[in-house]
Amino acid sequence: MEQEVVREEEKKEGLIEFYDSFRDMFEFFCKNTTIHGTIRLVCSDSNRMKTAFWTLLLLASFGMLYWQFALMFSQYWAYPVVLTMSMHSEPKMFPAITICNLDPYRFELVSEHLVQLDRMAEESIAFLYGINTSASLFHMNEKNIHVKDLSSIGNLSRSSFKLSQNFSLLRMSDHNNRSGKKHSSVGFRLCNATGGNCFYKTYSSGMDAILEWYRFHYMNIMSQLPVIVNISDHEEQIEDMVYSCQYDGEPCRPSDYVHFHHPVFGSCYTFNSRGTDPFWTATKPGIPYGLSLILRAEQKDHIPLLSTVAGVKVMIHNHNQTPFLEHEGFDIRPGIATIIGIQQDEVNRLGGNYGKCTTNGNDVNVKLLYNNSYTLQACLHSCFQHIMVRKCGCGYYYYPLPPGAEYCNYNKQPAWGHCFYQLYNRLRNHHLNCFDQCPKPCRESLYKVSAGTAKWPSAKSQDWIRQALRHQNGYNSTSNRKDIAKVTIFYQQLNYESVNESPLLSENLLLSSMGSQWSLWFGSSVLSVVEMFELLIDTLVLSLLFCYQRFRSKKTLKVARTPTIPSVSLTLENYRVVQEEAGKGDDSAHTHPSGVTIAMDDNSDLHLHPLSSKVEMPELCPDVVLNGFRYTKDSSWEGELNSQGYVCVHREAGDLKLP
Repeated sequence: MEQEVVREEEKKEGLIEFYDSFRDMFEFFCKNTTIHGTIRLVCSDSNRMKTAFWTLLLLASFGMLYWQFALMFSQYWAYPVVLTMSMHSEPKMFPAITICNLDPYRFELVSEHLVQLDRMAEESIAFLYGINTSASLFHMNEKNIHVKDLSSIGNLSRSSFKLSQNFSLLRMSDHNNRSGKKHSSVGFRLCNATGGNCFYKTYSSGMDAILEWYRFHYMNIMSQLPVIVNISDHEEQIEDMVYSCQYDGEPCRPSDYVHFHHPVFGSCYTFNSRGTDPFWTATKPGIPYGLSLILRAEQKDHIPLLSTVAGVKVMIHNHNQTPFLEHEGFDIRPGIATIIGIQQDEVNRLGGNYGKCTTNGNDVNVKLLYNNSYTLQACLHSCFQHIMVRKCGCGYYYYPLPPGAEYCNYNKQPAWGHCFYQLYNRLRNHHLNCFDQCPKPCRESLYKVSAGTAKWPSAKSQDWIRQALRHQNGYNSTSNRKDIAKVTIFYQQLNYESVNESPLLSENLLLSSMGSQWSLWFGSSVLSVVEMFELLIDTLVLSLLFCYQRFRSKKTLKVARTPTIPSVSLTLENYRVVQEEAGKGDDSAHTHPSGVTIAMDDNSDLHLHPLSSKVEMPELCPDVVLNGFRYTKDSSWEGELNSQGYVCVHREAGDLKLP
């Protein structure tokens, strides 16, 4: 009874618990854990079939749980996004508006070369189509060209630059094998610096081929202009293009616009370019509260083969953004009143692992050549220009130059056209790395446009409108509504739609989904996970303890194994045992002075028998190992001797047992 009480006390959990075996540890875990089903492994241990069934069921549950976890983490590491849309209504800044007159300026320093180019185009059209356009198309403009000799710059028209005759327009015919019809294309030939690797830049439409051919020569002519010359200083003032400007019923101010020149679209003005003036704050939607412009739309110095459109180019864009009119915008027809309603949308991208975007362009590897804020088009143009300067040795005229570079012309770089068109085709087909290096902005505003048109001015009002413009702006045209246009741009509503990217599976949602799966398969909580970690730690600690005990036992056994000695001296209380002589008879017995009979059997084992119970002996002796002898109580003698009987056995291994 007392031994059972001692065992129960030993089994009580202490401050630091060490299990006797792995079985005890596993049994304790199954009985006390909060994971459902584990207790059935212990309660049904007498029924092996139930134990096997619940073991397989728990293993299957663990497999399903971690399979679901794997699916969740694979979806989380894919970083999917979901788009959320929200509506906002608040006063906001009016967007930037850029207008161009579609009348490229005939710069006086290169006017002679432009006249030569017009004559070459006249000859090419006559060669291709047999049409004489000299009287109606080209010679009409000669009266508006004035050659001006600038002493500080030099007369570039008389420089050594000459138009090349190596890029003549050619007609090429091919046969369609399926239909048997004969098709023709028009283009011009381009070769590399050695005259090899030639290809034809062809178009199925002769009109497109002539326009591209004319632009190619035009860029070579315009590249002769020094970069330090500001072309905008040689053009007309805004009054020559904008007859009337009002915003929200108030007249526009000179500080409300910025002037620049576009090589193809001519003289351009941007209203509200910075977006910081409170004057341009939109507080109400509707036509009366928008921007109203009356524009001149005639082509005084028009270059007919550079721009075939008459009217005004209009583009609506963000503030501090370079307007790329060749990619966006729309044309306003002369003699027409155009009403344009706009609605703003905002797009907010996450960036980082969820997508590639940039906040302000500082983290982009491409050095922007534009002074305005970052846009995708500005980055692509800058990237292409850097590559072209590196590959072709010169820059494309329509894009800004990097420091130390110069614009291309075929007098200095005869093969630049061959290099340019190949690079441009690679950019268009996404074979250059510019699209990889230029991410989208993380935040940008987009404008939806809806337009309506009507004749303006009407037949009954055109007389007095022209008279009013003549007195106010010096308007002296007598044409019938073909040289003026009216445009009104306004907010349809101040509500704007915000499209935001958000993670489809965030950290909180991932933990929530994992908790739901854990509860589904085991009906437990986070504390159950802690219990499993505790089981792993206990298993590790118990394994280390067992390894340490095995190591110690091997070391002790190695020290305890000593050679057999002929005599042994043992002192314990009043005992002294001495083996006198090993050869005095096999079964002889001696009487010790202490009253103990010493006997030796055939196996050389030494036996001690007390002769009298009056000799006081210790009741209990702990197990002791001393000099290779072990003292233990021998239960085989308990039936023959009294409670004070002891035996000392000398074995060959050197063990001495004393209970």
